[in-house]
Amino acid sequence: MGATKGTGQLRIIAGQWRGRKLPVANLAGLRPSTDRIRETLFNWLSPDIVEARCLDLFAGTGALGLEALSRGAAYCQFVENQAPAAHLLRDALVTLQAGSRGEVLQEDATRFLARAGEEPFDLVFLDPPFASNLLETALNQLTNSPLLSKDALIYLEYAPSQNPDIPANWEQYRSKKSAGVIYELYRRESP
Repeated sequence: MGATKGTGQLRIIAGQWRGRKLPVANLAGLRPSTDRIRETLFNWLSPDIVEARCLDLFAGTGALGLEALSRGAAYCQFVENQAPAAHLLRDALVTLQAGSRGEVLQEDATRFLARAGEEPFDLVFLDPPFASNLLETALNQLTNSPLLSKDALIYLEYAPSQNPDIPANWEQYRSKKSAGVIYELYRRESP
């Protein structure tokens, strides 16, 4: 289950680092969001991304968080459990000279959510491995979490065979299906 540096590449689509290519780990279950999906997502997010505090919870390649930073997000917390992927993400932040705008934690996502000692996030990316039940677990933990800012946006990416139980206080903002992937954006309604 090792990683091979440079076996795959991630291309940042737009913003400050547009066109930059970064190596990604070759790990089982690692499935970066496609360029097409990211382009659509960040078109949806364009009015909200600048100066946002982001959480890329199942970071993997970091495609979503890195794209957010490139497009003007103030900060992104990357949480990735697998050491090779976390290491390459740290390298990517150094290569891009992201400074203090990004931080990588090698940690289990459910443990990270249980701690809840962080500043609230304006935007959360949830794109766990499709073969896991991690999406449902994360949704349960985030339902009334202090990790979400008032009116936070939450992005989900999952397989059509999954049927996640969306928290009642989250309003669907956008939804689309592409190449066997459902991707949706929700806004947490203020209590």
